[in-house]
Parts: sequence; C-alpha cells; structure tokens
Amino acid sequence: MATTQRAPGGARVHVQKFGTFLSNMVMPNIGAFIAWGLITALFIEKGWLNWGGSGGLAPDSWVAEIGGWGDFAGGGIVGPMITYLLPLLIGYTGGKMTYEASPARGGVVGAIATMGVIAGTDIPMFMGAMIMGPLGGWSIRRVDALWDGKIKPGFEMLVNNFAAGIWGGILATFGFFVMSPIVKWVADRLSDGIDFLVSNNLLPFTSIIIEPAKVLFLNNALNHGVLTPLGTNEAVENGTSVLFLLEANPAAGLGLLLAISVFGKGMAKASAPGAVIIHFFGGIHEIYFPYVLMKPKLILAMIAGGMTQIFINVVFSSGLRAPAAPGSIIAVLAQTPGGSVVGVLLSVVGGATVTFLVAALILKTDRSEDAEDELVSATARMEALKGKASSVSGALLGSATAAASGPIRSIVFACDAGMGSSAMGASVLRKKVEAAGFNDVTVVNQAISNLSDTYDLVVTHRDLTDRAKQRTGSAVHVSVDNFMNSPRYDEIVELLERTNTDGSHAAASVSAGGAAHAPQKGAATGALLDAESVVLDPATESRDLAITRAGELLVAAGAVDPSYVEAMHARESSVSTYMGNLLAIPHGTNEAKSAIRRSAISFVRYSDGVEWNGKPVKFVIGIAGQGDDHLALLRRIAEVFVDKEQVARLEAARTTGEVLEVLGVVQPA
Repeated sequence: MATTQRAPGGARVHVQKFGTFLSNMVMPNIGAFIAWGLITALFIEKGWLNWGGSGGLAPDSWVAEIGGWGDFAGGGIVGPMITYLLPLLIGYTGGKMTYEASPARGGVVGAIATMGVIAGTDIPMFMGAMIMGPLGGWSIRRVDALWDGKIKPGFEMLVNNFAAGIWGGILATFGFFVMSPIVKWVADRLSDGIDFLVSNNLLPFTSIIIEPAKVLFLNNALNHGVLTPLGTNEAVENGTSVLFLLEANPAAGLGLLLAISVFGKGMAKASAPGAVIIHFFGGIHEIYFPYVLMKPKLILAMIAGGMTQIFINVVFSSGLRAPAAPGSIIAVLAQTPGGSVVGVLLSVVGGATVTFLVAALILKTDRSEDAEDELVSATARMEALKGKASSVSGALLGSATAAASGPIRSIVFACDAGMGSSAMGASVLRKKVEAAGFNDVTVVNQAISNLSDTYDLVVTHRDLTDRAKQRTGSAVHVSVDNFMNSPRYDEIVELLERTNTDGSHAAASVSAGGAAHAPQKGAATGALLDAESVVLDPATESRDLAITRAGELLVAAGAVDPSYVEAMHARESSVSTYMGNLLAIPHGTNEAKSAIRRSAISFVRYSDGVEWNGKPVKFVIGIAGQGDDHLALLRRIAEVFVDKEQVARLEAARTTGEVLEVLGVVQPA
C-alpha cells in the first residue's frame, strides 16, 4: 500500500512561504519607497525644506519660479508616486514572480491588471497590487499554455502581443469594477481596527503577536503584507504613521542583545556584541532570532520592550513618513519627520531599556535546561552552546558528510528574504572556504523562494530547513543556529576536505597523524558496542540514575575509568544531552578524555521511559569517544533515530542481538 507523508513544516511553513511571497514583491522596490519618503520629507508643507516659502530652507525665488509645494510635490511627484508608481512596481514584480518562463511578459500583464484596481479607488492600492499583479502573471501563463506550440511560424509576436493586451484589458476591467471595491472595503475595515486600537490605547498590545511572529520568521508576512500597506495609506492622510515602527523599530532587539552581552554565557555572550552592530546599524533583525529560540522565555522581554516602544510613540504621536527597510536606526531616522524625532528616539531608548531589564532578570534567574524536540535542532543547539563542533554531536547532526555523494562545487546560504542574514552568513562561510584553499567552490546567498535544485549544499537556519528542502531536494542540507560563528561552518570545510580532494590530503593526514586515524586496538566495529553493554527494560529510573547506569556499563566494558561517570553528570548539568526522538546520549566533558581507555558505547532501553528534563526518553546511549573509530557507528545511530521504522524496531527488540542488528554492529562470529 502506498503511503502519503505529510509535507514537512505544517501551517507555519505555509505562512512563511506566503510572507516571503509578499516580501519578494515589496523588497525589490524598497528603493522607490525610500525615494518617495525622502521627497515627501523634503518638499511637503511641513517638510525639512518647508517648501512653500514661509521661512523654510528653500529660497522664496525657487518657490515663486516653480509654483510652490502644490505644483512640485503634491501634484507633481509625491501624489503620483504613491498613487501610481509604487503600486504599479509591486504589481509588475508580482507578475514577474508568477511567470518564470517569461517574467517580463508576466510583469507587463500584472501591471496592466494593477492599473485597473488603482483607477477604481481613491487610496494607494498596495493590497490590490499584491493581488492583481500575481494574478496577471499567473493567468497569462495559463492563457499562453492554451496555444503553446500551435501558432504558425511568423505569427508568434502578433498573437502574443494581442493576447497580452486583450487579457490585460480584461483583468484591468475586472480590477476596476470588482476587485477595487472589495479591497477598498477590506482596507477600510483594517483601518477601522487600527483606529480602534489607537483610540482605546490598545496598539501596544500588538507586540504580543508581532514579537513571537518575528522570531518564527513570519515578520515579512506582517510587515510587508499588512503594516506597510496600512501605514502608507495613513501616511498619505496624516503625513506619518506609527505602523511603520511596529515591526521595524530596532529597540527591543537592541535591548535583548545588550542583555546577553552582559548576562549571557558561552558562545551566546561572545557573539552578542557583534550582533548588536549588525542588528542596530545594519538593520538585520534576523540576527537576534536564534538567541530567543535558544531560550524561548526571552520572548517575554521582547514583548515588554515592543509594547514600551509602541506606547511611547503613541504618547508622542510620532511615526515615520515611509517604511524603514531594513530596520536600521539609520533608515528609521531617515524617514522620521522633524516633529517625531524626539518621540522616535525616546521609543528606541525606552524599548531597549525595558527589554534589557526583563531579559537580564530572566537570564539571571532562569536555571532550566531548554531541550529541543527535534534531533537536528537539539544537536545544533548543543554545539552552539558549547561554542564548537564535537565528534559526538557532529556525528549525530544528520551529518552532511554521510549525505554527500560527490564533490561540492556550489554552496548557497538561504534565508527568508535573501537580503539580510543569508548575506552575512554567506560572507562568513565564504571566508572559511577560501581560507581552506577551496577557491573553486562558490558560496552565494539567496532567498528561499528563488532557490532552484542546482546547488550541491544548502545552508539555512534550522527553522527554515524544511522549506529549503522542498525546493532543493537533491542537495545536502545544513542547519545553523548562529549566523556569526556557527560550528557547522567548520564542519562544511571538513566535508569539503573529504569530498573535493583526490585523496592526497587524506593520505598526508594519515602520514602526519600516524595511528591517530587508525582503529585502536580492541576498538573494532564489533567491539564498540559489546553485547554485555546492552540492557533491555530495567526498572524505571530517574535521569541521573540512567546516566550512572550507562556510565557503569562503559566502566564494566573496560572502556573508561570510574571517574568518567562523574564527568557524564557534569556534562548533563551544563548542557542537556537530550536529542529528541526518545533518545539521550550522555557523555563526559572534554576534560575527562584522559579517563577514556578506548572508544565504546553502551545501550539501555527503558520500556516505560525516563523523564529527561521534562522530555520522554526510552533509549539512553552512553558514549566514550577517543579518536575517530566510533564515528561510523554514531552516524548509524543518527540514521536509526531519524527513521521511525528503525526506532520502532528498537522498541520491539526482544534480544540483544536484534538491537545490535538494527544499529548495524558487526558481531564476532
């Protein structure tokens, strides 16, 4: 019977994809938004130049000659730009995106369709453009398919041009009479909702939705799909809009990163100061997402800071003239009118201060171990907290080494929009790859929505890996938690050394290292997991007793000294070894390697399970690793525990031999 597997990612992936789709219509045209905002800031009646001759920076002679603000800004540039240029650019871009075979053709029909919905309303039609533009590109693609290959030679241009013109005219008419009233009604209802929140002093509570959505990479869906269109409409009427600051204000992220810089630990504390600069001045908010994901309680600090900055802006009636993209303090101040400078600056200071204080309290008082549910994400988190890759966690990371089947020539670092975190990550990774001498390997950055299945290796944040796999199924996929200094980057370089060399490098390593890369005496594959080191279904125990049992089995096998068991407890107290999928892999600290006599593992199955920091564990695998001879078995364990059928076989195993067979251990004859 054929089985249908559920597509990875679920509802959140679909929302992310929708948000990315909206973002990809807006982001290429952000320059036009900025131009419109700057022209507005300079030339409207209350603008920086106070264009109109009443004491502003512009000489009265200019005003008299050109005709004042009404002719130059309101009627000549600002009004037409917001009414026609910006929506048409969005519609054209949306049409291009939905007709990959002929993007220019899709863009033209998308723009024609958008013009209909623009002409049918008296407000800037951004939402209408986001509907009619993609509809135009998608529908003309369907129309073209009707007579694809059926047009007589010499008539292609005639048919294609008339088809685009006729169908575009139909869509423009549809947009004018049907879509424009619908979109206008939706826009009015959304505006009423915003007005209700503002008039009832409830706008700060939107942070309860916005801040969690941001760290789940849904920020583009909110910002470009909802806040930018509504904020632009409000800015046209009132000159500014606070909606541009709900998501883009860097205040809360600044406070969080400063708190981690002072009160954080390990790799998080070491990398946070650099992240401050990238976030606050570069406007790449994605840089702080992993810090929240590693300790989800910090979302409370983000919400508190977000509510504070919005409250201050509401009190001071401050806002921006146009979207600030990216969300840098430089971009924010560039779009801030003179009357809002004080309010915006206070919102940044206030929001950052509150976030800092709440985050500091959480970091100082929280002693819990945050265990992840997924094997890959849990191991990546464990490596990030340790600050470097390890033979144990690296082998259990769904190893890219095991997946690579040939030389890797092209690497892409992909993120949601392709303009922020991916560019930074690609830069860091590119330097490491070039420093290792692999000048023939290209490292680029790209938006996930623009990925094609032509890359050899794809690097993404762990929350976006499922989406990347949908578009690049044949590539090797690597998930990271830290854009600045992920230990996975070093693993990628090691992978290149294995797959992109002709063997001379490996041979040199063996010659230089001698026995370091050779199997140790007594550490043949069959001896790594002795039958005596497998225990099935003991009585239910606590986590600590389970660790002790796994360690004592290693001692009994002659693999470690008794002191290694205490080192296993020390490791658990600092970083949880819960891996997900019912598995935990307790092992010792780096300092305890001297207590390891040979590489070995132990295996304990608890039929009733063990509570491991609030998570269920049925399989406890104790690990003592010395050299590289145990890595093949660890990779096999990783393969087993990401395969539900193999896990079920382990749960049903009745004998030690069945366990060894599932794990791929070669038993002595």
